[in-house]
Amino acid sequence: MPIDWKDYEVKDFFDELIQTNGQPRSSSATLARYLTTLSSDEIDSLRAASELSIKEMGITFTVYTQEEGSIDRSWPFDIIPRIIPKSEWDRIELGLKQRVRALNLFIDDLYHDQKIIKNKVFPAELLANSVNFRKECIGVNPPLNIWAHICGSDLVRDADGTMYVLEDNLRVPSGVSYMLENRSVMKRVFPEMFEAMSVQPVDDYPSQLFDMLCALAPRKQVQPEVVVLTPGIYNSAYFEHAYLAQQMGCELVEGRDLTVESDDCVYMRTVDGLQRVDVIYRRIDDLFLDPDAFNPESSLGVPGLMRAWKKGKVALANAPGAGVADDKVVYAFVPEIIKYYLGEDVILPNVPTYRCMYDDEREYVLKNLDLLVVKPANESGGYGMMIGPAASKKEREKFAQLIKADPRNYIAQPTLSLSTVPTLVGDKVEPRHVDLRPFILSSSDINVTMGGLTRVALRKGSLVVNSSQGGGSKDTWIVEEDK
Repeated sequence: MPIDWKDYEVKDFFDELIQTNGQPRSSSATLARYLTTLSSDEIDSLRAASELSIKEMGITFTVYTQEEGSIDRSWPFDIIPRIIPKSEWDRIELGLKQRVRALNLFIDDLYHDQKIIKNKVFPAELLANSVNFRKECIGVNPPLNIWAHICGSDLVRDADGTMYVLEDNLRVPSGVSYMLENRSVMKRVFPEMFEAMSVQPVDDYPSQLFDMLCALAPRKQVQPEVVVLTPGIYNSAYFEHAYLAQQMGCELVEGRDLTVESDDCVYMRTVDGLQRVDVIYRRIDDLFLDPDAFNPESSLGVPGLMRAWKKGKVALANAPGAGVADDKVVYAFVPEIIKYYLGEDVILPNVPTYRCMYDDEREYVLKNLDLLVVKPANESGGYGMMIGPAASKKEREKFAQLIKADPRNYIAQPTLSLSTVPTLVGDKVEPRHVDLRPFILSSSDINVTMGGLTRVALRKGSLVVNSSQGGGSKDTWIVEEDK
């Protein structure tokens, strides 16, 4: 059957394309009308074309299972895009820039004077128990005093239309290659829509990333040598590491390809001998970067790399230690962090968050576990959390004990009614819940991707969007509203 929006059930959620009366939002009217002109066979052909493109382009992600180990799978993708009006996006962009500016000041302060702690705005015990604070970084001055050069902040929209920041990813955020490849696939599937709707471009991200990395180079008089440092082919994000290196025209290297010589400079081993490296876009966690400084058993890193970085002979993006702000408990303090460093009210609000380290907030959480989402401070990918309304009594009791044993390690948030986007399910269109990960690049300037990676929970009713747990993705279109 062709799509009929009158049959599409929005229910009690905010739908990004369709209003409760079955009418498209002004920003999506052109696309919605076009989709109703397509027959079921034409829609099937477009879906098949997208799946073929994904296979031809080799777009994969890795899933780990206890039974089968690591498995490469084709990237799950839905052809109906998420649409956000440009007028709203302009405000989101300002909010993201504000946020990352304050977070970089916060990280720099923690590794220097710790004024925010001395002024009792940020609790000292939070830093004392931080698993991502690196004492090896104390007193280091990275180029431009920027620590988190690439940030991926996750955004969610509640039922009333409010856009919230759900979390900040400041260590080695992933997903941008899928955003770029989603766009490439959609240009093949809906070429006429890009012209008709003036969709804002995202294709310039690799060049922006390369320019940002070059701006960090310690040698200003020569063309910087930039490399992407990967843990190797078995890493779940290896597709992205290889993709970004190829798009930027950089070498993709592993730790064994690099060496730190007696002059404290980093060199890459090539067939022509050693070649100096100026900037490393590292996709390896802190503790595996340098066996001399962190885990002595790491074979993924480069001995002496921290020494070279501290002496300013090489730039690292993101800087080691940036993960101190990539903590869900620290996240709860970001509005205060913005006010402290910038003297501004937060533009993009946090999801209301209960900090279990405080007695009164912990007591509320323990009494309302059936209503809340509980998250540990440093897990990612949807792991280690409990969604109260969907949890069993046994699971809630388990989390109550975990919270009591280590209150600092947990936060809780209300279960949001995540916004939905029409999604192809068999021969029908049904709403599925989504989030959004824009990417923010920081050096002397701050650039925000025009949109981001929309992740979609492909299982009906599910709020879990992670690809490792059954989620997929959509292209994100920032468009001018129809006048």
